[in-house]
Amino acid sequence: MKKNENEIFRLDYDVILNLVEFNSKVLDLGCGDGELLYRLKKEKNCLVRGVEISTTGVVESLEKGLSVYQGDINEGLKDYPDKSFDYVILSYTLQELLKPELVLNETLRVGKKVIVSFPNFGNWKIRLYLLLKGRMPKSKILPFEWYNTPNIHLITIKDFRIYCMEKNIKVLKEIPINLDKRFNQFLVNRFRNLFAQFVIYLIYK
Repeated sequence: MKKNENEIFRLDYDVILNLVEFNSKVLDLGCGDGELLYRLKKEKNCLVRGVEISTTGVVESLEKGLSVYQGDINEGLKDYPDKSFDYVILSYTLQELLKPELVLNETLRVGKKVIVSFPNFGNWKIRLYLLLKGRMPKSKILPFEWYNTPNIHLITIKDFRIYCMEKNIKVLKEIPINLDKRFNQFLVNRFRNLFAQFVIYLIYK
């Protein structure tokens, strides 16, 4: 993982750790190498489970002593009953899904609360890049070319707010984040869709 990706995920994980209560039952969808689950288990004494599609991620998770199985969350979570987890997590996963609405519905069914984080494609740098260069934007947050990006559903904060409102999803917290230290946090909080590079939501239904 590149340095800027490490910084993103480290901050993402730190915020999520603060949102999750001690001794919770947690399911992480698209858990990667299991680092977030490992920290939740060690730092918050959580009972953790994970689902990951890549063989490498599953192996690395198992090496950490975690309960993770290989599966495609685009197929749903039929093995889990309603409200069987205190928290279900989609950390930097939603925008990469083939069926994001199906997965969101399933997380809200299975989890009492859901934590979602994703890059904000409404950020001013992305808008300006597209306006001036006429090409798909690249940045430290989005370092991919159009042909190799894992991001197939481009979401803005405003998009997600409207989606939650239309689907009667309750938003408990919306946490906008900008890694650029030159930006005043007041501006990021006040004009979230414009200045946040990524965002973390705590939602339920």
